[in-house]
Amino acid sequence: MRFDLIDLRLFLLVAERGSITHGAELAGLALASASARIKGMEDRLGAPLLERRRRGVVPTAAGQALLHHARAVQNQIEAMAGDLGAYATGLRARVRLLANTAATGELLRGILPAFLVAHPQIDIDLDERPSHEIAEAVASGAADLGIAATWAGLSHLDQKPFFIDRLVVIAARNRPGLEGRTTSLADILGESFVGLSTGHALQEHITRQAARLGGHLHIRIRVPGLDNVCRLVAQGAGIGIVPESAARGSARTLRSLRLTDDWATRQLNLCARRFDELTPQAKLLAAALV
Repeated sequence: MRFDLIDLRLFLLVAERGSITHGAELAGLALASASARIKGMEDRLGAPLLERRRRGVVPTAAGQALLHHARAVQNQIEAMAGDLGAYATGLRARVRLLANTAATGELLRGILPAFLVAHPQIDIDLDERPSHEIAEAVASGAADLGIAATWAGLSHLDQKPFFIDRLVVIAARNRPGLEGRTTSLADILGESFVGLSTGHALQEHITRQAARLGGHLHIRIRVPGLDNVCRLVAQGAGIGIVPESAARGSARTLRSLRLTDDWATRQLNLCARRFDELTPQAKLLAAALV
């Protein structure tokens, strides 16, 4: 049985994304080539590595075992790149960073662009995920660093404070109703909303909170990205719930009310399995983030 590094990286991406198509795209391979490589790995092993389902793929027991070793190999390669980086010119390294919706917006506003300019030999894989998935991915080694809400259960990980995320309700400036400076989710359940795309981490979080109140959100339209939510709300398509930092960027066209629910104010922490065991490049990124 023999798997090359391309096979292992492809399988790692497919397993983490739950999709051969998405994994192939990230690996820079055509779908047919990726499918052939996965089948070749299964043929050499003599057992299926992936279970095909309607909405993607999940690793089998054999696949889980391979996933564990593929992550270990990937981590060793990145550690080697880090150790050799001080001696080699042009050697690139990649850091895997997961963040929830609010943290992603904060990162892209200035922190990551400045870091990439200052460190041209370090690449970053940034992926937006719900906080509980981030905690699991960092603990399993699927990500070097994560930024997640503390409610997701981060006690088994090393942590450093990142920032406090507050969710607000936004409405067009000329929209009647919604008086005052604060409100609760229970008070606005009867309103029409502009929501984020299905499966979006923040939207799922809000939907779960509405269900706990015994209600549901009437979402008139779902759009990708917080900027699009703010744009449609400003034009009167409905109200929305977004991180305070996103609303601040559209303050001229929107008014906002702070949500008083406990779940709407979250401490976000930067986390790693062990900060002192990170690659040199991941340590540099961690230092920039805090």
